[in-house]
Amino acid sequence: MKQQICTITKYILFALLTFNFTACKQQEEKTLTFAIASDFHAQDVPDGKERIEAFIKAAKDNNVDFIIELGDFIRLDSASIPYLNVWNSFTGDKYHVIGNHDMDRYSPEEYVKGRNMPGRYYSFDKGDFHFIVLDGNNLYDGKKYTHYSKANYYVDAKKRAFVDPEQLEWLKKDLEATDKKCILFSHQSIEKAINNKEAVRRILEDENKRAGFKKVVLAFSGHNHSNYTEEINGITYMQMNSASYVWIGEPTQTEKRYPEEINKKYGILQYSMTYTQPLYAIVSLNSKGAKVKGTKADFTPPTPKDLNMKDSIDIFPLVSVIEDADIKF
Repeated sequence: MKQQICTITKYILFALLTFNFTACKQQEEKTLTFAIASDFHAQDVPDGKERIEAFIKAAKDNNVDFIIELGDFIRLDSASIPYLNVWNSFTGDKYHVIGNHDMDRYSPEEYVKGRNMPGRYYSFDKGDFHFIVLDGNNLYDGKKYTHYSKANYYVDAKKRAFVDPEQLEWLKKDLEATDKKCILFSHQSIEKAINNKEAVRRILEDENKRAGFKKVVLAFSGHNHSNYTEEINGITYMQMNSASYVWIGEPTQTEKRYPEEINKKYGILQYSMTYTQPLYAIVSLNSKGAKVKGTKADFTPPTPKDLNMKDSIDIFPLVSVIEDADIKF
């Protein structure tokens, strides 16, 4: 009898240990996934609709929890409805970030309403993570801040790309109000392109110190049509390449790239280089880190190499890729 009780006890203990191990393993392996892309400029390239379609297909195939685009997306006019219909074919949650070129024809109020955004900056929770969307589309003339509106931002570069004081105060309070790990999205990069980037990063770093753990872990941005990953004071900043092209700023022999009628219809092609495939990434998150599965393309010839160009434009790598990344929290 004692032997039977002992045997039963062993089985119970083994079952409990197995259950606990399995439960812990399941909890450890629980992931949150999202699809991310930036700078489609879909109405400005000949295959813009197909690029959005490829992104949405990848999001569906990977069964992601949400999708997000980091600005410079499509216009609000009737001609953009086919692009928007493709975007809306993803039935899950969808998020937008305001890009500078989204303000070429609209006021921020018009754009926020047209995209059904909660605001020009906002936050949301998914699983164990807190996500923050910032708006760096502000002018500052040394006295006052003015939001980009209907192409008013074509001024001295030192006077644009600011996060306004009201938003900075909101960011500080929003971070303090959550105990989840935080991930940021912005159009302009917090590590390079935002002109008051030090003020933004100080808030993020101060919150990590105040919280006593690595709370703000990762920030994604677009705008620069490039790709790189950089860590600053414990926070990883990842630049997402354009889904469509890189702006060169000078003629690129596009007459060899597209027929005359296409070049006439899409004016930016003269000063740009398109990618042969759309670029985007699938991001998987858990408590230990983020795995970014990127995409690769070639430059539509003539390529930078064909034109004897350097491997960067200013400080930004000239690449047709979003590299995979394994980011530890």
